[in-house]
Order: sequence, then structure tokens, then C-alpha cells
Amino acid sequence: MIRLHHLAIASALSIAAAGCASSPDRGYAYGPEDEGRSFADGTRVICENVAVSRDQADPNRIVGTAAGAVIGGVVGSQVGSGSGRTAATVGGAVAGGAIGRSVQGNRQDADRGQVIERQCWRGR
Repeated sequence: MIRLHHLAIASALSIAAAGCASSPDRGYAYGPEDEGRSFADGTRVICENVAVSRDQADPNRIVGTAAGAVIGGVVGSQVGSGSGRTAATVGGAVAGGAIGRSVQGNRQDADRGQVIERQCWRGR
């Protein structure tokens, strides 16, 4: 019974130790200056050019939606009178928000370009 207990503890410790093991370069970023560098385990630093999209400043298009809603609401409030004016204001705000979001999206898609980056990693 004691041997089984010792075996269970040894197994648990070896599994835990294996989970803690890491590669010698963990967290290390390789650059083009490291290209071709070889390591004792047979790996080397490999670099290649990769096309990367630039980040958008406003991926949710909040500015275009808000501006369109305000403009649409103002334009809609100029139509009708009474409850019809209220409905036109709400409708104008909704339509303006949708148009503003679409316009901003089209502008961002046109402005977003791809940049070529040199990315490096350790491999075989």
C-alpha cells in the first residue's frame, strides 16, 4: 500500500515537472539579425516576409454611427409635426446611424492597407 502511495506521488510530481518545463527561448523575440542562428537542439531562427493588416482606429465604427444618428435626427426633426415629427426624428436617427456606420466602414476599408513585416521564429 505504501509503494502505491509513493508511486502516485512520484507520478504526480513528474507530471507537474513536465508541465513546468519550457523551451530555453520562451518569451524571447527573435529579429532579422538572428536569422540562421542555430541551437544545440537542432533548431534555428527562421525569418520570412509576412503581409500584415494595419489596425483600425475605430473597429466598431462608433464615431460614424453617432455622427450619422445626430445628423439623421436633426434632419428628421424638420419633417412633419406632432407625433409624426417624433417618428421622423427617430427614423432619421436610425437611418442616419446606419448610413454613418456604412460610410465610416467603407472609408476604413479603403484606408486600411497591408504592410510587409519580417517575422522570425525558432523552428526546424
